Amino acid sequence: MAAARRVADTLFKAPKVKHYTLAFLLRDNNGTKEVLLGMKKRGFGAGKWNGFGGKVEPTDATVSDAAAREMNEEALVTVLGSDMEEKGTLVFTFTGKPEVMHVHVFQVRSYSGVPSESDEMKPQWFTYDAIPYASMWADDKYWLPSLLEGKNIVGQFDFDADETKFYDHVLDVTDA
Repeated sequence: MAAARRVADTLFKAPKVKHYTLAFLLRDNNGTKEVLLGMKKRGFGAGKWNGFGGKVEPTDATVSDAAAREMNEEALVTVLGSDMEEKGTLVFTFTGKPEVMHVHVFQVRSYSGVPSESDEMKPQWFTYDAIPYASMWADDKYWLPSLLEGKNIVGQFDFDADETKFYDHVLDVTDA
């Protein structure tokens, strides 16, 4: 569990840690597994496909409630925090920035409504074999396939200041 030790050490030593959520809505569409991704339209990660998430706010009762709130806001579907299944944690550092991003990763299968475009994200379903990794964050291809297989993840990705390439990482993948 090298990644878990490194993540704990990074979080302990960081001058500032910000908590975020990242959630993936999964469905079985007539025997074909699909994941809902959103094209980020503005802000951090604009122009990339991603899961749904954002900052944990002081008004969020729990981290899973924060994940549900973000998905509700960004994909315009109704998801409950109690339906969120926590699948791991990812830590991101960026050269020259003292702030560390601690991302709580979830998957969810229960929702109501039709995913629709918001001012921040344009959602689209992808089959697992057609995920657009080339248009996603550079780290996603390392851990997302394991998450989609139902595994738990703990990892750290250290990015260059330009936020496009990472120069180091550790990742632990375990059975759920």
